[in-house]
Amino acid sequence: MNKLYKPYIRIMAVALSASLLAACGAPKLKTADEQMARGEYFDASKTYRKVYNKLTKREERPLRGEVAFKMAQCHQKLGQAPQASAAYQNALRYGYEDSTIYLNLGRMLQASAKYPQAIEAYNKFLEVKPGDARAEAGISGSQTALKREKNRYVVKNAKLFNSRRSDYAPMFLDKSYDRLYFTSTNEKSRGTKKSEITGMKNGDVWVAAKNERGAWQRPEPVEGELNSDFDEGIVSFTPDGQTMYLTKARREVNANTGVEIYTSSRNDASWSAPVKFEITADTLSSYGHPAVSPDGNWLYFTSDMPGGSGGKDIWRINLKERGGSLENLGEWINTPGDEMFPYVREDSVLYFASNGHPGFGGLDIFRAELTPSGGWSVVNMGQPMNSSADDFGITFGPGETGYFSSNRGDARGYDHLFSFELPDIKVNISGWVLDRDEEPVPNAVIRIIGNDGSNQKTMARDDGSFSFPLQRGISYVMLAGAKGYLNAKQEFTSDTAEEDAEYNVDFILASITKPVVVDNIFYDFDRASLRPESKKALDELAQVLRDNPNVTIEMASHTDRKGSEQYNIGLSSRRAKSVTDYLESVGIAADRLQSQGYGKSRPKTITKKLARLYPQFQEGQTLTEEFISTLSPENQEVADQINRRTEFQVLSIDYRMY
Repeated sequence: MNKLYKPYIRIMAVALSASLLAACGAPKLKTADEQMARGEYFDASKTYRKVYNKLTKREERPLRGEVAFKMAQCHQKLGQAPQASAAYQNALRYGYEDSTIYLNLGRMLQASAKYPQAIEAYNKFLEVKPGDARAEAGISGSQTALKREKNRYVVKNAKLFNSRRSDYAPMFLDKSYDRLYFTSTNEKSRGTKKSEITGMKNGDVWVAAKNERGAWQRPEPVEGELNSDFDEGIVSFTPDGQTMYLTKARREVNANTGVEIYTSSRNDASWSAPVKFEITADTLSSYGHPAVSPDGNWLYFTSDMPGGSGGKDIWRINLKERGGSLENLGEWINTPGDEMFPYVREDSVLYFASNGHPGFGGLDIFRAELTPSGGWSVVNMGQPMNSSADDFGITFGPGETGYFSSNRGDARGYDHLFSFELPDIKVNISGWVLDRDEEPVPNAVIRIIGNDGSNQKTMARDDGSFSFPLQRGISYVMLAGAKGYLNAKQEFTSDTAEEDAEYNVDFILASITKPVVVDNIFYDFDRASLRPESKKALDELAQVLRDNPNVTIEMASHTDRKGSEQYNIGLSSRRAKSVTDYLESVGIAADRLQSQGYGKSRPKTITKKLARLYPQFQEGQTLTEEFISTLSPENQEVADQINRRTEFQVLSIDYRMY
């Protein structure tokens, strides 16, 4: 049997060592245990450290292991992951046997971003307790963290609000977003005594406000009777901003800390003394982390009361009809771990912190959306919103901006406020409007229409360029046109990726007044039959005609200088007819098409584009038989190839308009 299932051995060893410890007059283990039982983790950790350092004899090793384990638990409660993992490893080194030690070690290694070691510890725990949801969630979260994938959120330390102690749980007063409340344990907080739980002063509620220029000012303690020598903080407000719900912890000497929810009323900038908000008659359970729903009807909160999933759960109660309305949010939200710090952004959208769902270590922030079936869809907010440390207590300002708290980057485990922003995704489409010679088309107009109802129009710049902002996941139709040119159309869909994107679409407009060569039209040698590779170009021409339904054209074919005039006229006529026949076969009306064969009677004049492609020819040069005869055999073949062409000429632009 695994050694973790032999607790009686450990108990006997502890009893023996305890007697030895008492005999030498060292700090009593009983004192530390009592401190820990009362939740005085800071004081208990110091007492355990003293006990641990006194246990130097060989026969005291078993007790040293136990003390190391309890010291680790204190550091874990204080959010000091590196110290906790070191203490758990010491407990293992001294042979301490506890069924949860590898689970806790895994959590602390994960919170220290030591993900491979954390996975190893979780797997050792699963050998003892196969299928444990907590360990499996830890492995899943660690494996995700190792991928180092980050989303588009930008996270920054909100230095203006932070002190040298803990500052956490921010919350905006109302939708004006000009007052930010949070909890602070800084040295200016009320009282003089340090907390036995944290080693810091008890928390007070502080507020930062914007000035008339919209700039944040340094925070100050709230005015009025709200703050006391006890712990106050973790606030939420009714929609009108007149009532505050807060967590208050009362300390009694040598007694457990009582954590309850209170209310306070606002009079201008001043807040009244807190009044207890009764949820149940259960005095043994804790109630905290209140969150008022946007409609003001529900209060969400955290509690360890019976009836939950284990650890701390999120519950809610109807503020209008409290009797019989108390409900646990269920297994979609709550786990055997801790779920805390709820924040209701919308009636169907909840944010919360958890160490029970798969995360990156410590507490992570999760987004939950209510499904049509009544359950919740829960998603980790990912990195950099979450880290290996504790991340919790989120509040949203305008859009996808706001603040949250985290102890990332602080070896002492102190919490600080961080701002976050999700920058707008920049999706843009740009391109050029050119003629068939690849020259800018003057005064071209481009219109883009989306299936979301958007409709944008712009004019191309002098160089033919244009640009439009777009939205993600939208199908668009783009139209380009200019006086003296046929219209052109493009269709595309922007992708749904959460990232900036740049699309490029170019328009090549065909002239109404000049013949337009249709490239890549091929015929069998010395015949009029179209080759299969001509289909793409002809289909594109057919689309141009569909995009310009009021246009009629002449389809013309030309040959080179070889052969008789009569032969070339006949061959080119048959070839032109082959093209119009194909266009008719794909739906273009016959009365929009004329075919004409010109043989070798209309040699091609070199355009700007052709001059760029064939620099041996000058722009404006006509490829006549006389000119070609002066060329080298190689250039003669090139010239003949240019003359062998298929082109169209617009005949009218008012087909069936009248």
